[in-house]
Amino acid sequence: MYRQPLLWLLAALLGSVYWWPPPLIAQEGTSQGEDVTISVDVEIVNILATVRDRKGRLINDLPKEAFVLEEDGKPQQIKYFAQQSDLPLTIGLLIDTSISQQRLIGDERRAGSQFFKQVLRHKKDLAYLISFDVDVELLQDLTESKRLLADGLDKLEVQGGGGGVHPGPVPTQGMRPGTVLFDAVYLASDEMMRGQVGRKAIVIISDGVDYGSRVKREEAIEAAHRSDVVLYGVKYYDAGFYYRSGGFGAGGALKKLARETGGNVFEVSRRRPLQQIFDQIQQELRSQYSLGYTPARDSDEPGLRRIKLKAKRGGLKVQSRKGYYPKPS
Repeated sequence: MYRQPLLWLLAALLGSVYWWPPPLIAQEGTSQGEDVTISVDVEIVNILATVRDRKGRLINDLPKEAFVLEEDGKPQQIKYFAQQSDLPLTIGLLIDTSISQQRLIGDERRAGSQFFKQVLRHKKDLAYLISFDVDVELLQDLTESKRLLADGLDKLEVQGGGGGVHPGPVPTQGMRPGTVLFDAVYLASDEMMRGQVGRKAIVIISDGVDYGSRVKREEAIEAAHRSDVVLYGVKYYDAGFYYRSGGFGAGGALKKLARETGGNVFEVSRRRPLQQIFDQIQQELRSQYSLGYTPARDSDEPGLRRIKLKAKRGGLKVQSRKGYYPKPS
């Protein structure tokens, strides 16, 4: 069985300088009949947004004029806008395979395979599959093949022991505990998504507990921001495992990851099974607005720039990324 470990990349990635594509080149003006090429640093900030009404229904027919955009409290002009989601989609599915999730893997295989069949469009979209427990493993690299992704799902298996904050009484001899959620998000964003174009989303299936990651939650969010990735969290945990171990299924980390990047978080239950949640995520991906703007600001200082996107009409909730990191000058 082929499994490609990713965790070894962390040391190199964390010690490296972020690379960005070269600036856009604008050609304008003439001099004595010859074209003059002027290099201009143009930074376009991309935003994917989802809008719902008070009843939670998706609204996908708003014009550009229906939105108000601010960066660090200053109004910004929306220059690029599209209501359709016909842009290429790159999607990563990250599945927690720590010992606490062992009884859920079968359901994750079935639902994941159906999700890929429904969401991927032929010769347009790409997907990949990662599992995480004591380390991060790439089970299937970027592909448009639903068969290869299904084969990757068949490789899901528990590798580590006692994941979570309470690695309790389940036997774990010879296995070290760990659930490196933040490492998985960091690597999926930075290593897999940085060079992709179009819409980019990562779906994380986990109990939401991180145990043993080398990077912090804020670093994982930063990697997602730098790669223009929207994160979706699916809280799925085995209540029986946590009852026996004396622990509980968390979820705060998933909420933070999702809300900071413009995604959403869901919780699997008897009334809302995993397949139904995948259907909801698919609907969101097909109902997004794509916006872009060139920041108008007085300072080139590095660091997170806070974004606020809202609808002018009352009663509408806009779900979008909360910030971005500017390109180094």
